[in-house]
Amino acid sequence: MRTRLLPLLIALMAAVLLALGIPLAVSVAAAQQQRVVVDRIDDTARFAALAQFVTEQPAGGSEVGATDERGETLRKELVAYHEVYGIRVGVFYRDRDPMANAPENWYIPEKGERRDAFNEALVGRRSHDPEQVWPWQRDRLVVASPVIRDGDVIAVVVTDSPTGQMRSKILHGWVIIGVGEVAAMLLALGAALRLTGWVLLPVRVLDATTHDIATGRLKSRVAVAGGPPELRRLARSFNEMADNVEDVLEQQRAFVADASHQLRNPLSALLLRIELLALELPEDNEEIASVRTEGKRLAEVLDDLLDLALAEHAEADLRLTDIGALTAERVASWSPLADSRGVRLTGICPATTAWADPVTLSSALDAVIDNALKFTPEGEDVEVAVASNGEVSTVVVTDRGPGLGDEELARIGDRFWRSAGHQNIKGSGLGLSISRVLLSAGGGSITYARHEPHGLRVTVAVPRSRPES
Repeated sequence: MRTRLLPLLIALMAAVLLALGIPLAVSVAAAQQQRVVVDRIDDTARFAALAQFVTEQPAGGSEVGATDERGETLRKELVAYHEVYGIRVGVFYRDRDPMANAPENWYIPEKGERRDAFNEALVGRRSHDPEQVWPWQRDRLVVASPVIRDGDVIAVVVTDSPTGQMRSKILHGWVIIGVGEVAAMLLALGAALRLTGWVLLPVRVLDATTHDIATGRLKSRVAVAGGPPELRRLARSFNEMADNVEDVLEQQRAFVADASHQLRNPLSALLLRIELLALELPEDNEEIASVRTEGKRLAEVLDDLLDLALAEHAEADLRLTDIGALTAERVASWSPLADSRGVRLTGICPATTAWADPVTLSSALDAVIDNALKFTPEGEDVEVAVASNGEVSTVVVTDRGPGLGDEELARIGDRFWRSAGHQNIKGSGLGLSISRVLLSAGGGSITYARHEPHGLRVTVAVPRSRPES
């Protein structure tokens, strides 16, 4: 969501900055040129005032103003102006013959920008709006002003200025604008990051809390301190929902535990009466034996239900545990039963540490090894191997039993689920469910896969680093 929201904000802010920066850059260029044009108009106006009183053009058009003192003064002014500022300047009669000019070989061509400015001044208008000069083009700027005597235009003053300095100032102004735009963009980017962070922080917290609850940490709640009001209301509503769900689950667990506990006493009394009744019946009575078997099975189911309710309610007591030593101990404990069934139980248990609840891990290994021994035929092997990597330590239990199909693998570990082909084997279908609940409380897991050519491979994994509380 942030990757979609942040580019949108950046694009909008960039568009606003460009919409402000481009007209400002154009305005800077226009202001610099206008300053130069006004300055040249002032200069041409001064030269026009001097040229008003110069003797009129002789009929021959040669040696113009050579004997006129005012003409000589005008010529000297133009030469000094050209030498000081490097600006070409001239006063030209209506027929483009020079009254005075600097340099002396400067003239008005048949066409071009100078001729256009000259023609405009002939009709009595000063140059007021020359074409805009940009930093990458036009190295000259032409400004013309008419010389008027008795209401008639008798000559035109034309200046031809180099634009290098003006273009440098325009470019310098643009650089300042660009730096300002970049600074404003960085500031806006920082504001956008803060804004999106402020808006999306409750969403991230809500997502993390939802994940925690989904993985079994039902005590997790969303902090409602920051963010927009709508998201704060959503956080409060989510916390209320989580509280209600936790209450319902707690009531369900309490019901299972209470029901299991309350049923044990009547069941014990019932089994005792069955034993008393059996004393009055023949020893080989099949019905009474069947009743005994079903009663004991019901007692085992109630015990497992109580264990499951306690497991769901209990919290893991995590500590740094030697997984190899603990697994070797459980293999040694189950070896006598394996020997009695003719199954070879072997363990490869190198020393490795991980964070686990020793009691929980022992119970899970007992359930997995017991399950493997139940379904492994006589003369086959059950192997228990401990391994580790940088993240987890694993205990892999493989057997040579009949194994399970793909659909059965997807369901193994569900409560009360038992394979259709194993219904005649003693069990309640809750042992692996209890193991999964106990392991997940401490950040561990239990997974199942086929073991070729036949059998089942069960992997119990616990983290090597302490899980976050």
